[in-house]
Amino acid sequence: MSVESRPAHDLATLSFESLGRPITGPRALTDDWVRFWHLTFNIARTQWKMRFFGSALGYLWQLVRPLLLFGVLWVFFTQIAQVGQGAGAGPGQPEHFYGVQLLGSIVLFTFFAEGTSGSVRSVLDSEALVRKIQFPRLVIPLSVVLLSLFNLSLNLIVVFVFALASGVRPMLTWLELPLIIAMLAVLTTGLAMLLSAMMVYFRDISPIWEVATQVIFYASPVIIPLSIIQQKLSPPLVHLYMANPIATVLQQFRHAIINPATPSAGAALGGQIRLLIPIAIVVAIFWIGFYVFNRTAPYVAENL
Repeated sequence: MSVESRPAHDLATLSFESLGRPITGPRALTDDWVRFWHLTFNIARTQWKMRFFGSALGYLWQLVRPLLLFGVLWVFFTQIAQVGQGAGAGPGQPEHFYGVQLLGSIVLFTFFAEGTSGSVRSVLDSEALVRKIQFPRLVIPLSVVLLSLFNLSLNLIVVFVFALASGVRPMLTWLELPLIIAMLAVLTTGLAMLLSAMMVYFRDISPIWEVATQVIFYASPVIIPLSIIQQKLSPPLVHLYMANPIATVLQQFRHAIINPATPSAGAALGGQIRLLIPIAIVVAIFWIGFYVFNRTAPYVAENL
């Protein structure tokens, strides 16, 4: 007797196993990688255009927030608190390089904050698309990170212009910039996947991450130079402090791009080999984020 011809009371006794495996939705990835990246890029490009649609200043607004934050912090910490006076300045290295380091740190951290905070609600806010259209779900958080990369590229131009105007000379270590950005982008992508997947099940993730972002901001050397941190903490605590991948990225950016007189991230960690610690943390976060997102992607629509 078929399932359709059975009486109602018999159908009620059927187990889920007898009905076969449950039907799942689209996966996180797809076998068509060209379509995957094309879709990711176009979503990010559309969001980029829509963000400034109808604005008189257009893309220039993207520069306003980091520059305003930089201006406030620079005035307070250099003119009032005099935090950067003599911090990390070596022979031939002007003390006002602190301003360039501050701007660069703010721009890099803004990318991290935008990429992660924007991804938290990305899947949830795409409920209409997720329920009606079949596409690889991973393009949603990836498009947010890619959009943040667009913004970072624009902001880095301002950083380099400001650096050259402040007396920073081009160096071979500038070639490290793609590696520095790659490490930060991988960390941001891993957290974006993890947070966007968890937000589907736990709506408290958004306010929690807002607080966590502020904690990470002040727990990283965005404002305070490493030289001051080394004066306040013992070497083991400094090494623990620098194990934070954000701290590693910011310190290496300052050393390789702005001022070679400042310690490199490896030197601040107590040895180049110890760079494997923050790198391992980044890889672990990326793997966990992908694993969680990949496992939950087929069931996103029914849990929204």
